[in-house]
Amino acid sequence: MTNFWHNRRVIVTGGAGFLGSYVTEKLTARGAAQIVVPRSAQYDLREMSAIKQLLADTAVGGKPVDMVIHLAANVGGIGANREHPADFFYNNLMMGVQLMHAAWQAAVPKFVALGTICAYPKFTPVPFKEDDLWNGYPEETNAPYGLAKKMMLVQAASYRQQYGYNAIYLLPVNLYGPRDNFDLRSSHVIPAMIRKYLTARDNGEKTVTLFGDGSASREFLYADDAAAGILSAAEKYDESSPVNLGSGQEITIAELAKIIGELTRFTGEIIWDKSQPNGQPRRQLDTRRAWEKFGFRAATSFLDGLRATIAWYEKERIKN
Repeated sequence: MTNFWHNRRVIVTGGAGFLGSYVTEKLTARGAAQIVVPRSAQYDLREMSAIKQLLADTAVGGKPVDMVIHLAANVGGIGANREHPADFFYNNLMMGVQLMHAAWQAAVPKFVALGTICAYPKFTPVPFKEDDLWNGYPEETNAPYGLAKKMMLVQAASYRQQYGYNAIYLLPVNLYGPRDNFDLRSSHVIPAMIRKYLTARDNGEKTVTLFGDGSASREFLYADDAAAGILSAAEKYDESSPVNLGSGQEITIAELAKIIGELTRFTGEIIWDKSQPNGQPRRQLDTRRAWEKFGFRAATSFLDGLRATIAWYEKERIKN
């Protein structure tokens, strides 16, 4: 822990969301002087006028905030990406590109852009190295989202080259943890599985249906660890090269389904709906750059993270 954040004023877009809640908690614990979490009802970040208003409203004595951490995104699972590709492309592109441009114009000293693992080519050699980002087209079901977010990498490098602007780009792998989105219409794989298993268990159902055939692999990063990595990069990293944030551990969806079934005490049968896509065949990151550049390694074991996530959701279900 350093004093870096003391007296610093930070805008965290998406700060009220899943990952954002962990980032804002850590900023508070580390002594940030002001943490601004813009809400969409007041600032529509797809509109340049709203972005400029946000930066003006948060300036003190004509001095802008010290940093923008851009986490806000229009996100969802495979189903949501297939149903709303235009929304995922437009909303994420407009938010990211305009926000970074306005931050540079306003002389905000640093901009931290969060990309996505979906920016990688569909058939990237495993483990994914940052230098492979441009070696092919992303997996089709989430390509619009991945490419929209990827444009911030191009923008950050361009603004650094032409203006010397300190904008960095981070590539987090699939996140999970307490406070995740458990809505089956838009959730990602871990919360969707947890909800399906617990619902089936409590209702005495004998089967659970999961998308695909289980052969695809994924890597997961606990949200609290991701927040720690983001703040380490925000404090210490000042280069144009993108940086992976992950755990470095790969697991197939079939293996994941087995583990979550055991942890939720569901004893029934899994039915694989092979009419639904698997998504990208494999995902595992090379995480060496994050360690070398700003000393980040994931601290939470996968089983501990899953147990904490399941326990949180079970309590939420009882409350609601």
